[in-house]
Amino acid sequence: MEYPTFAEARRALDAGETSCEALVSSFLARIDERDDEINAFTTVDRDGALNHARYLDSQRERGNPRPLAGLVLAVKDNICIRGYPVTCGSRMLEDFSSLYDATVIDRLRDAGAIFIGKTNCDEFAMGSSNETSYFGPVRNPHDTEYVPGGSSGGSAAAVAAGMCHAALGSDTGGSVRQPAAFCGTVGLKPTYGRVSRSGLVAFASSLDAIGPLTRNVEDAATLLNIIAGQDERDATSAPVDVPDYTTALGDGVDGLRIGLPSEYFADGLDDDIRRMVHEQVDQLEDKGATVEEVSLPHTEYGVATYYLVATAEASSNLARYDGIRYGHRADLQETKQALRERRDELEDELATARTQGDEERVAELEAQLDDEQSTLDALYTRSRTEGFGDEVKRRIMLGTYALSAGYYDDYYEKAQRVRTLIRHDFEQAFEDVDALITPTTPTPPFRLGEKVDDPLEMYLNDIYTVTANLAGLPGLTVPIGTHPDTPGLPVGLQLLGPHFDEALLLRVGEAIME
Repeated sequence: MEYPTFAEARRALDAGETSCEALVSSFLARIDERDDEINAFTTVDRDGALNHARYLDSQRERGNPRPLAGLVLAVKDNICIRGYPVTCGSRMLEDFSSLYDATVIDRLRDAGAIFIGKTNCDEFAMGSSNETSYFGPVRNPHDTEYVPGGSSGGSAAAVAAGMCHAALGSDTGGSVRQPAAFCGTVGLKPTYGRVSRSGLVAFASSLDAIGPLTRNVEDAATLLNIIAGQDERDATSAPVDVPDYTTALGDGVDGLRIGLPSEYFADGLDDDIRRMVHEQVDQLEDKGATVEEVSLPHTEYGVATYYLVATAEASSNLARYDGIRYGHRADLQETKQALRERRDELEDELATARTQGDEERVAELEAQLDDEQSTLDALYTRSRTEGFGDEVKRRIMLGTYALSAGYYDDYYEKAQRVRTLIRHDFEQAFEDVDALITPTTPTPPFRLGEKVDDPLEMYLNDIYTVTANLAGLPGLTVPIGTHPDTPGLPVGLQLLGPHFDEALLLRVGEAIME
């Protein structure tokens, strides 16, 4: 079933054929119909969305329309909206609500966007299948036995299922583009620094980016017009002028030089995805583009480099969740009781060792008693153990190890050097071509539970997306059909471009979707 895009809704609004309130009501009905099955939303703000829609309708009647009036938007639950929960899909923040708006939310609200709710995501945006959320997995709306991708799976599923016009996601290593590919939507990761990160709960601060998921390229361009631009609240946002991204749409691809990185079409890529991408390349050539093979020789190190940089930054960023200032706090009395029981156990063992004259064991037990945690340390440990899920704990431990004394130079520092080489590969490629075309994912969507117990297999699903984050490049995924071996499940194609040239990617993406 086809659902209206925001561009179509805006034309209907202008023609008096619908209202903001009617648009919101239709999406709320769709959420009631499908979300129990899909689990895309963690929060639905029925009253707030309807009240805001009525206000916007009254403003339109008075001749004060706003550019995004009527846009019904879902927001990933790691982006702050004042008064809304911001759980990051984690027990750690299960009861936490934001005290302020993210910069992107300020800008979208001022433009007339209507926020219908917060979407489910992998815990702290760590995952490629949306199975790590404390609030349960999200299911692919095209076939609920399959994953929607992650970590912005709730946002992609909500758009694909017709529960909103568009959604915001975050992309640290492909978390907008990969679920867009699995759900058949458009997903845009802007250049690092193009969109403010203020109000985005940090995962890996040098990699994170907020981007839109939409049904067509025009809506993605319209949203980027609003959310892009420098922000004094984010020191990493770039002082670069923001063009009107919609003006380049319709220009076609005649004369553009398109690169095909050979490393992205090597062993491990599904044969049908390879064929489908090449079919799109052939069509671009028919429309006037020239295509040539290029090389990005350090691509093979992308996943290893990403999972060192990202986990190291996650370890640092997530240290703030201690259960004292905010976040899940373990029961204090239970913690004290557990400490007492542990000390009693050690003292009993110590007494036995002394009776037996086992001096080595005595020394070992005395050392353990000296090292026993204080109540505060134990509360920290228990709170974080209870509050974080297995995948988040895994990444914290990996990152802490990579940053530890004796290993920093061998792991984190070396990863940063390889990251520079990856960026240089792209810079060299863009001297010869205008944009790159690659698959978004090596496989079609996989079944729920298929990879959740195999972290390495799950991490390899990011092989084509992580390098754009490491290099800070913009990336766009557009749908190119459904996979023959998994009927009805979408396949996406990825476009990568030079820094701050999102307009070029949107132009090519629109040509592909024509």
